[in-house]
Amino acid sequence: MNTEVHKLTILHTNDIHSLFENMPKIATVFREFENKLPKEQLLKIDCGDHMDRMRIETEGSYGLANIEVLNHTGYDIVTLGNNEGLTFEPGILSDLYERHADFQVLGSNIYDKKTGNIPNWLKPYSIIIKDKLKVGLIGVTIDFSLFYELLGLDVREPLAVIQTLVGKLRSQVDIIVVVSHLGLPTDKKMANEIQGIDCVLGAHTHHLLEEPIYIGNTMICAAGKLGQYVGVVELEYDLDNSHIVKGTARVINVSNYPNDKKIQETIDKYKQIGVKKLSEPITQIERDLEIKWDEESSLGNLLAQGLRSWTGAQIGIVNSGQILKSLTMGEITREILLEICPSPINPCRMWLKGKKIREACEQALLLEFQQKPIRGFGFRGEVLGILNFDGMKVEFTDQKVVNIWIGEKRLVDEEEYLVGTIDMFTFGIGYYSLKEGREIKFYLPEFLRDILMHQVQNPDEITRSRELRWIEK
Repeated sequence: MNTEVHKLTILHTNDIHSLFENMPKIATVFREFENKLPKEQLLKIDCGDHMDRMRIETEGSYGLANIEVLNHTGYDIVTLGNNEGLTFEPGILSDLYERHADFQVLGSNIYDKKTGNIPNWLKPYSIIIKDKLKVGLIGVTIDFSLFYELLGLDVREPLAVIQTLVGKLRSQVDIIVVVSHLGLPTDKKMANEIQGIDCVLGAHTHHLLEEPIYIGNTMICAAGKLGQYVGVVELEYDLDNSHIVKGTARVINVSNYPNDKKIQETIDKYKQIGVKKLSEPITQIERDLEIKWDEESSLGNLLAQGLRSWTGAQIGIVNSGQILKSLTMGEITREILLEICPSPINPCRMWLKGKKIREACEQALLLEFQQKPIRGFGFRGEVLGILNFDGMKVEFTDQKVVNIWIGEKRLVDEEEYLVGTIDMFTFGIGYYSLKEGREIKFYLPEFLRDILMHQVQNPDEITRSRELRWIEK
């Protein structure tokens, strides 16, 4: 007796990070599948971090460029990554997705703190019927709870949410797919601990799975980063006996595919919009402001000053690698500031013991730290760079710290100081001792370039930035 087998193909992308150059190629891959498969057998999903505000198309349109590309590419389902959820205010996201998106946005573990409900522009889950198959979709994002709380959102522990939803959906659907922006270690943990998930489409840790990982009956898939690949999951389902009879997964390298014309035109349009919006002058500076990664510089000092004043701290500390280029005398625009300071990194304030500050200063004199490549955690630069300060001076000789002065007093190792710095350090990235603070307060949604924009408009601050804080004896 013949069984009734139904087919489903899922195309998935993740962590594109506004690399618009690959989006037209992704669309061409999607068109190929659309041309050879019936619509009812095809599902198109993005697993988050499609946006990245380092790009002028995204920054200049507050993400609308990405939404339009997703629309025209024909995505059915999208979930949020931290680059959407933490770099745009909820009001902007609500407007973007509610008013402009032609696809469903899943936010199964994202709740509004005030109402206790999932926001209207998000869906807790979705059930889509494809070729008579009922496909249950759950979409979750990593729970950077401390950051989301500052934006009025309650992002709940994802595995508990998934467990509840799988229990709710399993009897209602044939296939359950989790669209996960949690990272591969958590995806594996999910597959080990939660029964009833057929497929996990992964993201966040930028992992490329050329072949799926199988844990029990769960298939884990992922398509790398930056839109270099499209993931393809092909399932065959026996509807009579209620089980998957065949499941395969692979990835397609998009590099040799031609650009889809409509997507390219959309991107070109938003690049022009972005350039126009961000090219309006915000100030003029009367002299060059230099940045150096291996020694003290005025632009790095200016940012440290801004962090100190913005957070109301005793001391400002930042790594010079946050700034990619010097500022040339003359007109300054938001486009220029985006170019030199693209990272979506936020200010923070903490109490930090003097010995931890001393340790970071000692490391900052070493080439291995100054030239250390940094990847991820919001950093869009090249190397870590030396530390720039405000409110303190460091006397050194032969790459050794001799004295550290906080105002007019010597730093005391066991005393605590209120430090304005950056969130990246709290993750243990770069100068390790700077993660050891307590009572950490994060400042969202402002980025470092917002602080820099404020600073370059203040001539007194620019003048003060030339005062030396590293003093060689």
